[in-house]
Amino acid sequence: MTPGERFTRRVRSALRREAHGLLHAGPPTMQLMRPLGPSVPDDARVQQVLDLCMRVGEVLLSSGESVDETTQTMLRLASSAGLSAVDVDITFSSITMCCHRGMAAAPVTSMRLVRYRSLDLTRLEEVSKIVERVERAELDVESASAALSDAVSAPHPYPRWVATAGWAGLAGSVALLLGAAPITALAAFLVTGLIDRLGRLLNRWGLPAFFRQVVGGLVGTGATLILFAAGFIPPGTRPSLVVAASITVLLSGLSVVSTVQDAISSYYVTAAGRMMEIGLLSAGLLTGVVLALKIGFEFGVVLEVAGELPRSAGRFGLSVLAAALAAASFSLAGYARWRPLLAAGLAGAAGWGTYGTLTQVFAVGPVAATGAAAIIIGIATGLLRRGGGISPLVVTLAGITPLLPGFTAYRGFYQLAVEGLADGLVTVTVALGIGLALAAGVALGDFVARPRRPTPSSASESAPPEPDRQ
Repeated sequence: MTPGERFTRRVRSALRREAHGLLHAGPPTMQLMRPLGPSVPDDARVQQVLDLCMRVGEVLLSSGESVDETTQTMLRLASSAGLSAVDVDITFSSITMCCHRGMAAAPVTSMRLVRYRSLDLTRLEEVSKIVERVERAELDVESASAALSDAVSAPHPYPRWVATAGWAGLAGSVALLLGAAPITALAAFLVTGLIDRLGRLLNRWGLPAFFRQVVGGLVGTGATLILFAAGFIPPGTRPSLVVAASITVLLSGLSVVSTVQDAISSYYVTAAGRMMEIGLLSAGLLTGVVLALKIGFEFGVVLEVAGELPRSAGRFGLSVLAAALAAASFSLAGYARWRPLLAAGLAGAAGWGTYGTLTQVFAVGPVAATGAAAIIIGIATGLLRRGGGISPLVVTLAGITPLLPGFTAYRGFYQLAVEGLADGLVTVTVALGIGLALAAGVALGDFVARPRRPTPSSASESAPPEPDRQ
């Protein structure tokens, strides 16, 4: 056999062995059978779900909902839509959401800026219903996104003048609550209506919120001075209650409750941002009121602080009714429908009834009494989260409105303008304490009564996402 024939035989023998090995090969090893990662949706699906969650979060945050509640709602919505491994980070004006897809695919992150603050309780209620329907698997992502677009773009259920009447009604009710005469309550109604229309015009021109608060305090106090000097408000009818009522209306738009809830829930960055906003807007209100009082002094017109609020059994019943009207008026200004209006009125009556009972019967201080009344409102809010069919934020915002320290704040502003810095700072500090007790009480009552839902997490057994502690 020649060398070439021997080489050819060796090649053929090697090929036969290779073919025999391929035909009789065993199963693949366990390492080859191991999957590369979990089954994850594609990029388009992830973007659809993230966009839906971000838009829902924008509505909640812009309406004054706390960061904790907004975060939990977005996590539940994402989990119901098939994305369980997500993180949500919310600061004062931005929302960031990330979907983790393990080692199978790159994470997808989306961010949205919240550039506006809008109080539309009907829109908030519709968005909450959409989230509930997605959680019950009644809506898919595409249908929920279309329904959300319709809810956000829908016009307000009432004309704008109805909202103005709501703000004016809130001021008139607060004036009656504080013991004002009917003519004084009418003056508060008219002055606050003017402030609302002027504020809307300035907002359309793009004037910053600080200067709108300055204008609100200046117009509210200045208009009261003019009506008092012209004799429309007779002496002895406590015209300063008109200013106190308008201050209450201007304070009602501040997110005091959400700020404390964010701080308690360890969302310190957002709480600090909201606290800065509250401080700045309150400073603008103080500037406007003090400036108008100084101008009044130059013309010899003085709005002295009213004395102690009247206390009697008959007056107590009228005050509870006025508190209910004030809370319902606030809800009307926020475009709430009739059923939430009734719930808001009941919450306002319950809160003020608790406050009045504690202060008049048991001689409890205003700060402690306000905190106890706020706990009652917070418990009602937590119970509504169990399925009351009404947005809990309606009860929270409207129920606390009659308890806002508008009268105490005006007393402090007046003392700063007339009596000196020391007395004024003490009274303003009391007003601040009432506001903090109000917010902390609502947060505590809501925590006690709200349903205990499992917290969606960004990993199968991992802890909830860390709050923003930058």
